[in-house]
Amino acid sequence: MSSGVLHQPVNLPANQPKQFYRGGEAIAALRGGTSGDFGPEDWVASTTTLYGRSDAGLTTLPNGVLLREAVEADPAGWLGPEHVAKFGADTALLVKLLDAGQRLPVHCHPSNAFASSHLNCRHGKTEAWIVVGTTGQNPTVYIGFRDDVPARTVADWVANQDTEAMLQALNPVCVRPGDTVFVPAGVPHAIGEGVFIVELQQPTDFSVTLEWQGFLANADIGHLGLGYDVALDCVDRHGWGGRLDRLVRQTSEKWAPSVDLLGDDANPFFQADRLHVEGSFALEPSFSVLVVLEGSGQLGALEVRKGSTVVVPHAAGELGLTGDLVAIRCRPPVLSAVEDVSP
Repeated sequence: MSSGVLHQPVNLPANQPKQFYRGGEAIAALRGGTSGDFGPEDWVASTTTLYGRSDAGLTTLPNGVLLREAVEADPAGWLGPEHVAKFGADTALLVKLLDAGQRLPVHCHPSNAFASSHLNCRHGKTEAWIVVGTTGQNPTVYIGFRDDVPARTVADWVANQDTEAMLQALNPVCVRPGDTVFVPAGVPHAIGEGVFIVELQQPTDFSVTLEWQGFLANADIGHLGLGYDVALDCVDRHGWGGRLDRLVRQTSEKWAPSVDLLGDDANPFFQADRLHVEGSFALEPSFSVLVVLEGSGQLGALEVRKGSTVVVPHAAGELGLTGDLVAIRCRPPVLSAVEDVSP
């Protein structure tokens, strides 16, 4: 595939770059592999590297070619001409399986505007979580400040590493499978122990880590080399306590061949559907990532089963998904919802 020409879906192996926090058993249980304490994330169809790294995080296709190189060699085949006109050879999407074996630190991510101004990157990091499993008595995520918080207060929390104050300022949400959480850039958050998600995000690894002590080697990584006096400008300090319904949904009761999981607010960033296939379902042409949660079947001529992670090029055309299975389909932004920016 040195020319980049590959127009059929591809089953991908696990891609678990080492992280600073522990994972649980859920990724291995889903995929049938072995677990690792610091392999809590499986980066699926990734053309993105870990922050500050040149290659860690990139997906290698089964033939040994990096997905990023394949897309660069044949952007229209992989992404479609309309997507290329808006984004160039940029998938505009990163999908992860994330299994929190411990609570993650309180952090947030920069917006497009902040990333463009300070990080020389078109993309910030809006993300969304689709909860597909939980363990423990009270699996919890923390999302957005309860009330408006002054800039000076946030700066003091970070300077003093006041973990208790940061957590108490956030909205705790107990989650169960089928919950989805939309996390706009800037909104502070943390994922609690025992929460297993399929995560969609913009294709960067930019995090402003408010609670770095006990997680990162030093504060420099936490502020992206900008200094916290600059980095904290990206924090959304508004209160979300009275409007969490804009971010959190419960979708487990929705049962249709294709269930939209994230709604219109996510469209400028990514799309996600849960597919329930009993027989066959036609997928329109699109670059996409499939994560099979239950059952087995075929995507075109490709056999898929529980735990399969599949990247689908646009040029594969309309594909039939057949069998008896449940899968999450992740796709890039809705192009009509994206602000015009030259690639």
